Amino acid sequence: MLNILITIFGVLCLIVVWVILYDSNRFVVVRNSFSSDKLRRSGRAVVLADLHNKRYGKNNELLLKAIDDCKPDFVLVAGDILTAKPGASLEPAIEFMQKLAAKYPVYYGSGNHEHRLKLYPENYKDMSERYEKALAEAGVIRLVNNHVTLEEYGITIYGSEINREFYKRFKVSKMPEDYMRSILGRCDTETYTILLAHNPDYFPQYGAWGADLVCSGHVHGGVARVPFWGKGMISPSLRLFPQYDGGAFSEGKSTMLLSRGLGMHTIPFRLFNPAELLLVEFCAQK
Repeated sequence: MLNILITIFGVLCLIVVWVILYDSNRFVVVRNSFSSDKLRRSGRAVVLADLHNKRYGKNNELLLKAIDDCKPDFVLVAGDILTAKPGASLEPAIEFMQKLAAKYPVYYGSGNHEHRLKLYPENYKDMSERYEKALAEAGVIRLVNNHVTLEEYGITIYGSEINREFYKRFKVSKMPEDYMRSILGRCDTETYTILLAHNPDYFPQYGAWGADLVCSGHVHGGVARVPFWGKGMISPSLRLFPQYDGGAFSEGKSTMLLSRGLGMHTIPFRLFNPAELLLVEFCAQK
């Protein structure tokens, strides 16, 4: 009986290891569609988050092909394309963004890793300056507590960069009621508003500010997801079964698309939780 139990346990371990290797090196395309009378014309975007220098194929050719196959009109980046590690190469992220920006308009909001580079120059030296310069030269449009309006679509894209205090571990810090307005100004309610906000924990505050659609990341789908239940197990702030782990969430008139991310960090694997490339269709109501 003991030998049978040991054999069963060994087989289960092998299955788990196989799934980890499989899920940690693949991504799926998840499609979403939104309609609004604020939209002047229909369009299509892909949403990228949490690549963390991951490469799918040589020079990310598999990910780039998948993006091309989606035929986006523009690209939305919800942060953490690189990993903030002292002395690490910036080339994987820069090369990927250069190739994207050569084909599509790219609107890039900050994650905590991009923010960290500039907060701690004593650790990261000139990494932030070099990265931002490379993005600007490639034509990437950086949205750091500012916005841009796409007149032909009737869309305004905001990119928020919240303080480090809102990324504390083990708990969600309280965000002042007027905080989002203090960093972004008043929400443009005449256009369809997209907010690139890396940390999903503050979705209620993003919705109260006025965003029609919030694009977030950060949680990596909860790293491992419980089979059948589908709930993510742990967040980067080390909270078990986070409320916002991946997928679409609603708050009043606002919707949040929470990407499960494209790469890994801190906990360097995925289990029952493949990476995601989000395809979003914007449908104008005639």
